[in-house]
Amino acid sequence: MNEHISMRVNSARLSGIKGRTVRLPCKVLRLSDDIAIVEASDGGQVEIQRKNVDMTATYVEVIGNVVDASTIKAMATLPLDSEGELDMQLVNDVIELTFESRFDKLFPRYKDT
Repeated sequence: MNEHISMRVNSARLSGIKGRTVRLPCKVLRLSDDIAIVEASDGGQVEIQRKNVDMTATYVEVIGNVVDASTIKAMATLPLDSEGELDMQLVNDVIELTFESRFDKLFPRYKDT
């Protein structure tokens, strides 16, 4: 089952999971041809390698592989835009709760995190 997990993470959770597939809810700050700079739910900035991946919404969830502690190679994105601002503090609180051992049955994690 471990190979099918894509954990929802913030920027602080990227270190130590190189090569894993993750989901990063974030706000798009800057776009260039193949790179995006985003702000994760904990306020940290992450570089997204986004060749052929659309990131036109203000808030997106990036699904991709962790390259290093500050870079993700995107496979896809999901738009998270609503009719206003997304409460990123609330998003971050939920992400952090999923890492608490009391929720292991609800939110499976990689074995080594």
